[in-house]
Amino acid sequence: MPRVLVDGQSRDQVSVLDRGLGYGDGLFETIRFVEGKAPLWPRHMERLVEGCRRLGLPAPNPAVLLSEACAVVQQLAQAVVRITLTRGAGARGYKPPTGPQPTRIVAAFEAPPPDPVAQADGIRLRLCATRLASQPLLAGIKHLNRLEQVLARAEWDDPAITEGLLCDAGGLVISATAANLFVVAGGVLATPRLDYCGVAGVARAQVLAFCPHAQVREMPLAELRRANELFLSSSVRGILPVREFGGHDYVVGPLTRALQAHWRALGF
Repeated sequence: MPRVLVDGQSRDQVSVLDRGLGYGDGLFETIRFVEGKAPLWPRHMERLVEGCRRLGLPAPNPAVLLSEACAVVQQLAQAVVRITLTRGAGARGYKPPTGPQPTRIVAAFEAPPPDPVAQADGIRLRLCATRLASQPLLAGIKHLNRLEQVLARAEWDDPAITEGLLCDAGGLVISATAANLFVVAGGVLATPRLDYCGVAGVARAQVLAFCPHAQVREMPLAELRRANELFLSSSVRGILPVREFGGHDYVVGPLTRALQAHWRALGF
């Protein structure tokens, strides 16, 4: 069972009138902790604050969140903390309350076990039929409505396939269901633009900071077949090489290996 704090109290229930439950009105962050520390904590807080600004939510105190996160990960060497922030309880109807009282949920889970084979040899990736809708007001932030990802992940049940690739309505590559995508072609690192849909992951931000000359641009699906390296970035799973997608095989190249080494150097 997860260890959970709701508004700082040890309980695992919220009001049935909570707008997070009724309308997906809120945000969340999924944060990897190692020995009580979260190497990417500042990036998570930066995205959470930006999400609050976009949705018009009062931003929580990062010091309070960190204190609660450290409390729930006690005695867990490897943990994943999910911070959920909703607009709180309110009357029925879409109109937000004028004085919201946000609900704050901090929960810790055992981290998924490491997969050295996937890290060393890469994973298999499939193309999802589900497309991501365009909504620039929500693009980039980690809002609570993840139905597109749920539908996409329901498309396969083959344990040999680790992730699914998502495109937008126009067929441009956006991301995997729970990770961001990077390609290396001709020695140039690139990742899809997320101006209209998709989640701007904190691991993606870390990769872009480590590789400041990387390109952020529109990415047609056909470009993936011309790439030399393909990898995913995830704050929970790290840097995952892709070894096969759509019948095309990829090598785990030097840039992917360098980023994996950088990830380890961060403390993961």
